[in-house]
Amino acid sequence: MTLFVNNLTNIDASIWSPRHGLMGASWHVDVELDGELGEDGMLFDFGEVKPWIKSRLDAGLDHTLLVPTQAAGVKVEECAEGLHVSAEFPYPFEVRAPRQGFTLLPWGEITAERLGTQLSHELSKRPPARVEAIRLRLREELPDGAIYTYSHGLKHHSGNCQRIAHGHRSHLRIWRAGQRDTDLESHWAQQLDNSYLVDQADIVNARDTDELMKVRYRAAQGQFQLRLPRERCHTLNSPTTVEHIAAWLARQIAQSSGDPVRVQAFEGIDKGAIAESNGNTVTL
Repeated sequence: MTLFVNNLTNIDASIWSPRHGLMGASWHVDVELDGELGEDGMLFDFGEVKPWIKSRLDAGLDHTLLVPTQAAGVKVEECAEGLHVSAEFPYPFEVRAPRQGFTLLPWGEITAERLGTQLSHELSKRPPARVEAIRLRLREELPDGAIYTYSHGLKHHSGNCQRIAHGHRSHLRIWRAGQRDTDLESHWAQQLDNSYLVDQADIVNARDTDELMKVRYRAAQGQFQLRLPRERCHTLNSPTTVEHIAAWLARQIAQSSGDPVRVQAFEGIDKGAIAESNGNTVTL
């Protein structure tokens, strides 16, 4: 007998892609579970199995940087911070961070299908009582307007968001002078896609002439450091929480358009912040 749970949880992470570079990712997680019926006529108690699976995903690849260690130009070494991951293609990139900030996979490229298979295998090794096998499917949220991916790190966060290279795949919705503006949404999603959002306070070399931007901070989990091309980054004068991202976008768009603007910025799937601006002030 097989039971299923659609959208059991969500996963947010960043991926190093040998074709696109640093990318944010967000997936719904669907699960199928095989087992034998018990005397109560059930396979198992959903209330017990769902948190068991979620806790293992949260402690695993969620909010980590997924690294295909067999991709061309990728190198992984131990360092004082924990691990030093560097890459050459499609642009120079390196991260130094505690080990728990990475998920290393012996592949040439990372796909949702392969991740689902890998997670299914790992979870099926020691399943809960009466569960014989577990199959996971990772799927992206269906587009309903403009979508972009970004990566960031939040040094003041008490949880795993403090990791310097984790990310999201997010919708973006913009209203200009009270009307939904899908052209503006597409424009800004294109500008932000596959970018790194950084707090000005965390930049080590702040000169605009430097081709590579270096970001460094200490958080509860340890010391973090990242370096990538400046052209891949957008700088905020604040932490890069979704609240500040929404406010930053609303102010920029209102100033450039001359109209009052409302921005709905998502952080991954089905959550985010709304900000409004007239160009001078911002309301969250």
